[in-house]
Amino acid sequence: MDDYRVVADTLAADIEAGRLRPGDRLPPQRRFARQHGIANSTAARVYGELVRRGLAVGEVGRGTFVRAAKPPPEPALAEPGDARVDLELNFAVLPDQSALLAKALEPLLRPDVLTAALHPIGAAGTPAARTAAAALLTRGEWRPDPATILFTGNGRQAIAAAIAAFVPVGERLAVESLTYPVVKALAARLGIELVPIETDEDGLVPAALAAAEPVRALYVQPTLHNPLGTTMPARRREELAEVVERLDLPVIEDGIYTFLRDDVRPFAAYAPERTVFVDSLSKRVAPGLTAGFLVPPPRWAARLASSVRSGGWAASRFAVEAATQWIVTGTLAEVEAAKRRDAAARALLVREKLPDLRGDAASYHRWWELPDHWRADTFVAAAARHGIALSPAAAFAVLPGHAPNAVRVAVSAPPVEILSAALDVLAGLASGSPDDLLAD
Repeated sequence: MDDYRVVADTLAADIEAGRLRPGDRLPPQRRFARQHGIANSTAARVYGELVRRGLAVGEVGRGTFVRAAKPPPEPALAEPGDARVDLELNFAVLPDQSALLAKALEPLLRPDVLTAALHPIGAAGTPAARTAAAALLTRGEWRPDPATILFTGNGRQAIAAAIAAFVPVGERLAVESLTYPVVKALAARLGIELVPIETDEDGLVPAALAAAEPVRALYVQPTLHNPLGTTMPARRREELAEVVERLDLPVIEDGIYTFLRDDVRPFAAYAPERTVFVDSLSKRVAPGLTAGFLVPPPRWAARLASSVRSGGWAASRFAVEAATQWIVTGTLAEVEAAKRRDAAARALLVREKLPDLRGDAASYHRWWELPDHWRADTFVAAAARHGIALSPAAAFAVLPGHAPNAVRVAVSAPPVEILSAALDVLAGLASGSPDDLLAD
C-alpha cells in the first residue's frame, strides 16, 4: 500500500513550509499512529520514508527529529560524475556517534556550567582536563604526566606549536620523505626547510637520519603513517631512539591515529626525555569539534606552553570541557572502540576488492603503487571522472619530482556500500588503460 507515502508527503510539506522546523522532535510512532488513525507499522514506514528522503533523522533512544541540515548529495559512480566519493580525506564519523556524544554533553548545557565553559582557558587547561587527557593517551606502561599536558585548538596547531618551539626561522626539520602535507605547508609558513629522510617497510630509517645534514628536530609518524599506513615495529623504534639520543635531537611524534592501534606503545615510551607527543580529537571524534594535545617532557613544558600562547594556538575552553566530559563518561572510549571495529570491517573489504593496497590492517588509509601503465596524476583524473577523489603521491612528497607512482586511498568517509562500489570502479580502472579515457 502507498498510504504511508501520502502521510509522508503531508509531513514533508510541513517541513518545507517551516511548520515543522529543523531540530523539532516528531511524536513517538505509537502516538503518531493513534493521531492519524493508522497502524503502528504504517507509522514506522512514514518515518522511514522521511529518513530516506533526507528530511528526518532517527537517534537511538531519543526518537526521530526533523533534520537540521540537508544531507550531502549521493555520490556518483558512473561517468560523468559531479558528486564525489571522498577517498581523499579521512573523516570517520560513525552514524550513531552523535547521539552518544550529545548525551555526554548534557551537563555542559546547564546555564551555570555553560557560563564557566565559555570563559577563556590557558594552554595548560584545567587539572580535571589534564587528568582526563592523561587517561585518554595512556598506552600500556606509558602514561603521560598530567602536569605537562597542554591543549591547542586542534592537532595541526599542536604540530605547529611544537615545530615553532624547536626549529628557528631558516633552520631545518627532518621528516619522512613522504609526510603529512600540512607539515609541508607549516614549514613554508614558518620559514624552515624540510630534510626528507628515507623510509622502508618498517618506517623511517635511523641510519639515514644519522647520515643526513644537521637538523634541529625530527617530525615522525611511527604509528599508522600518513600516507603509507604503516606502523613502525618495536625494534625499529629502539634503533631510532638510540640515534636521536646520540644526535641530541628533539622528536615531534604525531600520534593522531594511535587510537586505532591501542596495542602499540608510542615512540615517546622509547625516548621519553626528548619526545613531544602530539594527538587530537579530530580523528577520534570529528573535525568539527576538536582539541589538540601536546605531551612534552617536563623540561620542555614551559617552552611548549610559550609557543602555544605566542602562536595563538590555545584551545577554546568549551572544546576542552567537552573533551573532558567525553573521556570521563567513557563515551570517547566507546566511540574509539566502534571506530576500530569499523576500520577492521573496511580492511576486509579492501583486501577483497583491491588486495594490492599496502598498509596496516587497522589503518583508515592505504597506499597503492599503481600498475606501470598508469601515472598517478592520470589515474587520479580518471577516478575523478567517475566521481571518486583520491590523493596523488605528489601531495605527500617533500621533494618536488620525487613522488612515487602511487596514490593514497582513504577509506573512512563513505558508507560501506558506497566504498565497496568505489573500490570496484578503481579496480576496473587499474585493470584497463589510460587509452580507454580517450574520446571517440
